[in-house]
Amino acid sequence: MYEVSAWFVLAFFMSSFTEYWLHRMLHVSPKHPLRRIFPKIGEVHRNHHVRNAAQGVIGEFRDYIKGGIVYLFLLFFYSKTAGMAWLLGSVFYALFAAYSHQLQHENPRACFWMKMPVHYVHHKYNQWHHNFGLGFDWWDRLFGTYKPVEWIEEQELSQTGGFWEVKWR
Repeated sequence: MYEVSAWFVLAFFMSSFTEYWLHRMLHVSPKHPLRRIFPKIGEVHRNHHVRNAAQGVIGEFRDYIKGGIVYLFLLFFYSKTAGMAWLLGSVFYALFAAYSHQLQHENPRACFWMKMPVHYVHHKYNQWHHNFGLGFDWWDRLFGTYKPVEWIEEQELSQTGGFWEVKWR
């Protein structure tokens, strides 16, 4: 049971780490060398910023599950137990990230586990170089991209809706 828990937790953290770095990569400047290799990188994400809307939890989940699955096949070579635990940890993080992303677009004050909902602030203040996390701010803090701001204004105070009242599809 200890081994399953360890692989599950590691998958959760690695999925979060991957999501953070992929999000940063989607914000590379047009002059960045990666854009010469992958000219379309970030195009869909830039449209997301223009719309300032999420796809619904299910749509977001389809995107976020890819982050943890990247490592999945390697773990199955190690052991079936590690592979299954990794799969569960990756799926759990993808669900959490999808829900967190949708919640921050619809009701950021409901993100009680963060002092400041970093993704909401990332959009609200057009922070192209800061606050890349979706579900957590720990990678932003660790890598120096966390930028705190006073974010609660009249618009946020007027938001209603419960913790589970988000667009699911």
